[in-house]
Amino acid sequence: MNKKRKKDLKENIISFLPTGDYYYKKALGELQKEQYNKAHKYLKRAVELSPNDASILLQYAILQMELDNFDKAHELLREANVLNPTEPEIVFLLAEVNAHLGNFVDANRFAREYLEMDIQGEYTEEAMEIVDFTEQDNLDLLDVDSPSSEALFQQEKSRRLMEEGKFNEAVELLESIITDNPEFWAAYNNLALAYFYIGEEEQAKALLHQVLTENRGNIHALCNLAVIHYYEKNTEELEGITSILSKINPYFVEHRYKLGATFALIGKYDEAYKWLRSLQRKGFEGDPGFYFWLSHSAYFAGHEEVARNAWKALLKLDPEKAGFEPWLPQMKDINSDGSEHQREFILEKLQNKHVSERIFGFYLLGKSKHRQEIISHPQWIKVEELTTMEKLFLAQSLGHSFDEKSVAEKAFMRAIAATDLLYEKYKPLTQTATYIFQMWFVLVERALEKGYGFKNPKALAAATEYMFESSRSKNVTKKYYADQYGITTNTLTKYVNELMQFLPLFDA
Repeated sequence: MNKKRKKDLKENIISFLPTGDYYYKKALGELQKEQYNKAHKYLKRAVELSPNDASILLQYAILQMELDNFDKAHELLREANVLNPTEPEIVFLLAEVNAHLGNFVDANRFAREYLEMDIQGEYTEEAMEIVDFTEQDNLDLLDVDSPSSEALFQQEKSRRLMEEGKFNEAVELLESIITDNPEFWAAYNNLALAYFYIGEEEQAKALLHQVLTENRGNIHALCNLAVIHYYEKNTEELEGITSILSKINPYFVEHRYKLGATFALIGKYDEAYKWLRSLQRKGFEGDPGFYFWLSHSAYFAGHEEVARNAWKALLKLDPEKAGFEPWLPQMKDINSDGSEHQREFILEKLQNKHVSERIFGFYLLGKSKHRQEIISHPQWIKVEELTTMEKLFLAQSLGHSFDEKSVAEKAFMRAIAATDLLYEKYKPLTQTATYIFQMWFVLVERALEKGYGFKNPKALAAATEYMFESSRSKNVTKKYYADQYGITTNTLTKYVNELMQFLPLFDA
């Protein structure tokens, strides 16, 4: 009896041994629940048990593509195609994976084969897109470079150096990389950016032109050149490059991202939104830069809900970006006639030799439509070279909060409150209106240095106006400005006297 039970048990165990199909079905269940790690484990086991099952190989390849393991997916799909050469989905995915790997001849061949097999199929539109892309005239020049692993490692090191602000070291490293890898175009592009960051704009442009001469149609070079021309206000050159970029239909994710971010930076928001939104719809999970530019392009292209959702995603990745929202009050209803919306005016202030002029520029930066453009430029604001006072005004323009328990920061915020009162009255700033702010910021600089408390912002704004106008006209009364700000003439007189001590002519 015991022997019979043991025999039955042994037969039962053997009959219920899991097969490849068993693990395949378990994997499909995990995929439906988006449990990709478990699905990967089950599919791997399914392939081991059923290496000649084309359906299992296909599903495993799809998962590998989702994980960006295109080499492994390519291998699996080739095996599946040998086993089942008439399955349209396998053929289409061979076209797609070859496109991702830069094997454009094979991508074109498999895409055409798919269209011949199933012209009304599920992937017809995508297959036609691959055919169109792989038949571009300059496709051979857009092929992905295959530098050595050492070159890739060194380039990644150069990127980290640039992120750390060590641009000269990055230049030296990148120059050595392209010496050993004369067709490593990505390194050329990064070297051009490094040159740009150290102020060698002409050298950067020359290098990018070299790339475009030897690797015509290089998207990164075109985009980098567009950004440089945009910053330099080379309108004609920028329009020429923008025209080229608008006609490009890139297949690679990195190219679509670069194109979208570039369009967003130069203010072509509809084009930027097209590419960045297309990536998001395909499930692309970007870095903070992706969500930043998607939010800005979406907002200015009229897609506010998308913009706000993208900004929420950004703040989860980089909370310090709070204050850069494109829908902040100062970004709405912009009147471009004001000095605060003239880029060159602000740059002149930021680069002025006088601190009072520079803090004036930093204040206006927070009101300007050029804020992000100016902040993004690697040379226009060098935070490490700013004084403490300048850093305070820059932080305020970027929306940072201050500690009102700190006596110094509380005084600073009162000074800002008085400045805001003046700005609300005079915006948009005419050339004449900027003169009163120039006087005011001279007073602010000196008052902050001497620890002045700025206790009554309304009275300070009124006193500033009175002092400015009384120096220009005899028919100015204290009562007029006191009434405008809802204070008494005695209060106005008190603050005029307090501010007078900070005028340069009263220096000892």
